[in-house]
Amino acid sequence: MNAIKPLDGFTVGVTAARRAEELGSLLERRGAQVMHAPALRIVPLADDRELLTGTERLLAEAPDVVVATTAIGFRGWVEAADGWGLGDALRERLAGAELLARGPKVRGAVRAAGLREEWSPASESMAEVLDRLLEEGVRGRRVALQLHGEPLPGFCESLRAAGAEVVVVPVYRWMPPEDLTPVDRLIDAVTSRALDAVTFTSAPAASSLLRRAGELGVREELLAALRGEVLPACVGPVTALPLEGEDVPTVQPERFRLGPLVQLLCTELPGRVRPLPLAGHQVEVRGHAVVVDGELRSVPPAGMALLRALGRRPGWVVSRAELLRALPGAGSDEHAVETAMARLRAALGVPRLIQTVVKRGYRLALDPAADSTKYGAGDEPPVPAAQTSALRD
Repeated sequence: MNAIKPLDGFTVGVTAARRAEELGSLLERRGAQVMHAPALRIVPLADDRELLTGTERLLAEAPDVVVATTAIGFRGWVEAADGWGLGDALRERLAGAELLARGPKVRGAVRAAGLREEWSPASESMAEVLDRLLEEGVRGRRVALQLHGEPLPGFCESLRAAGAEVVVVPVYRWMPPEDLTPVDRLIDAVTSRALDAVTFTSAPAASSLLRRAGELGVREELLAALRGEVLPACVGPVTALPLEGEDVPTVQPERFRLGPLVQLLCTELPGRVRPLPLAGHQVEVRGHAVVVDGELRSVPPAGMALLRALGRRPGWVVSRAELLRALPGAGSDEHAVETAMARLRAALGVPRLIQTVVKRGYRLALDPAADSTKYGAGDEPPVPAAQTSALRD
């Protein structure tokens, strides 16, 4: 028997445009099914007139302070300047300024460009960078801020309020994708709860997804899903801002990297599953599969719909009419419930996990020793185990 991977049975949406394949591969190696829908596209640096204009402004008037925020952004900026024939002039300007690098990766990119940072925060926090600048005083100073597509709420405003002239250099600007079909499918998967989690690696991607949901008229439905059944996982607090501004709680790793983000999901998603003791077996109902006694069982979508309906009140009888409403596209034929139930039992491999209550419906065979109130509540008590005459597997 193959060991269960932490993300077996779960489906995770990936909204990243950059490093999406890397993130998807990390998730798949841990068992997840991945739905990739880049919420943004990156404007090529060589074609980015805003970046060229910002660079020319700094060359025309030297900055006193330069804040490098991301390693890939800083490298891309220097490489683009080289392509425009401005690389040497840019390095000279940066060498003459107080150069601050946010974190060790940025510090490495600065040194790879032949430059030397004056200071770098141990915390990799832009708040710490801001505190340092305000403490040393910025009135009358020209501060250049290299951005990487993500907003830095309050950072520029705080510097300007303290008397600084702030010049923003936008590296890797992001725009909506040219093909919106994958994003629309992802939004539909979130609102229908077909996803277990969605990952965000940039604030603009989160904003773009919310904006597109608004254009489709399903923004509130998307937010409701993200506040409930679908887990939003963000690589860091800045990325989470557009979601948390809509009262969507997010999870974030302690280290703002892809690896820790995936490890966080490996803990969070299995932790949201409630193990069920059914007919002497241990059962976990995951997003699109079921784990029975440590063995992963693939279950068709109709079967998962029935299982989720039964799982809301383990041990309680669920009527055929209610189960029919849970079946997507089943219409009014209760025979569809019996057909889907037969396939579900076959997929589980242990038919007696689900009991038929004659003339009433079905129930999960919660072990008699289990506390039924721990697993759910309903409008009628579970059928006592002794009443076997009304039950059949």
